[in-house]
Amino acid sequence: MTRHRLVLAALVVLLAATVTGTIWARAGARTDHCGLTAERADARAALVTGRGPEVLVVGDSYSVGAGLPYADSWPTRLPGRVRVDGFSGSGFSVGASACGDRSYATRLPRSLRPGTRLVVVEGGLNDFDQPVADVEAGYRRLLAALGGTPALVVGPPVVPHRPDGTGVAVDAALARLTAESGTPYLSMVGVDLSLLDDGVHPDAAGQRAFGDVVAAKVEELLGAATGDTRRRP
Repeated sequence: MTRHRLVLAALVVLLAATVTGTIWARAGARTDHCGLTAERADARAALVTGRGPEVLVVGDSYSVGAGLPYADSWPTRLPGRVRVDGFSGSGFSVGASACGDRSYATRLPRSLRPGTRLVVVEGGLNDFDQPVADVEAGYRRLLAALGGTPALVVGPPVVPHRPDGTGVAVDAALARLTAESGTPYLSMVGVDLSLLDDGVHPDAAGQRAFGDVVAAKVEELLGAATGDTRRRP
């Protein structure tokens, strides 16, 4: 083999290795749990629905619509112009997420805009194994981050794939904290939701049911007319 052919062969091998490495790097990024969760969060944030007063939803996988098209997630049922900052696995406490501090209080400042009429904070399901003191600390940080913007806190439902009593315990803690701060609270304990096979996340009908319960409270707080502002997928 001539020197020219040897150089050409080496270049081909190098190029193949570079392309293969790039493909594997991209594949690795796509299968990284936290990276993929962040991508889904960004994709859900890009979907803005409705019209009217600006409403910001800060929540967990329920607000993203885990396991379903984003358009089937419960925030699409709300009145107003609705934006969503959702991150699967997150909660009120810093330790709720396996992806570092994705707590609501930490994320809120990047999403809250001047003129936002109402912030709907949904979650607590991922705080089931966190110390109550950490949930309390996260809630107080959230209040500070709100800076006086009106808020509605929506608690966690009771689902089969969480230890018995944990959802009720988080609900009780949030009910107490919101009562102390004078923040409207909506308990989802007792709301019947149909779930996906994982026993945690609502299916499409469950998302609609969840969204309609929250929408009724949001309408009350906004004083908005249902027919003018609600989007029904």
